[in-house]
Amino acid sequence: MDLSDGYTDLPAGKLANVATCLEMLERCPPRPEPPGPGGSLMQINAPDAERYRRLFRRIGEPYLWFSRLELGDEALDQIVADPRVEIYVLARDGEEIGFVELDFRTEGECEIAFFGLADSATGCGNGRRLMNRALELAWSHPIRRLWLHTCSLDHPDALPFYLRSGFRAYKRQIEFYNDPRLVGLLPRTAAPQVPLIYAGRTPSSGQNP
Repeated sequence: MDLSDGYTDLPAGKLANVATCLEMLERCPPRPEPPGPGGSLMQINAPDAERYRRLFRRIGEPYLWFSRLELGDEALDQIVADPRVEIYVLARDGEEIGFVELDFRTEGECEIAFFGLADSATGCGNGRRLMNRALELAWSHPIRRLWLHTCSLDHPDALPFYLRSGFRAYKRQIEFYNDPRLVGLLPRTAAPQVPLIYAGRTPSSGQNP
């Protein structure tokens, strides 16, 4: 890969982002939580594929999460039904407003594979409450390392939030992939802050490329 300074054109229909990997090698004290009503955290064991996809889309669609949408039912079930994968949902007034997925499949480690809130739940302390619970749950296992990654298409406060939570950045990666909106994994209306760039001319309203 050419890593010389400067810009590199991407083919139309491709996306790229910069991922930052972060880790925590010992449990950090929880950050203060703001006052006010929070939600309730519940674990969902071995959710069926459709329920999981609905939750994944609800939380991740604004940021073009797509990795689990590429998987068929059998491949997805192998992950979410694994007892070493713990999925927790944050609910408020009967509405699922956030979730965190903890992956313990590597011995001595936990990956926060997914962490996020619905747009309607941001900005009022739910992220801090959810992270404090996630850290408590992760470090209740005999692990030596907790890690996660975020990327430049995630919520703009994601990386600063993880740093404030006690994680340390240790690696950057560049990811290239087909725009999930153009291959049918997500609707064309998802993540309007990321413009669609088609091969050839841009379709007019109502046309398919």
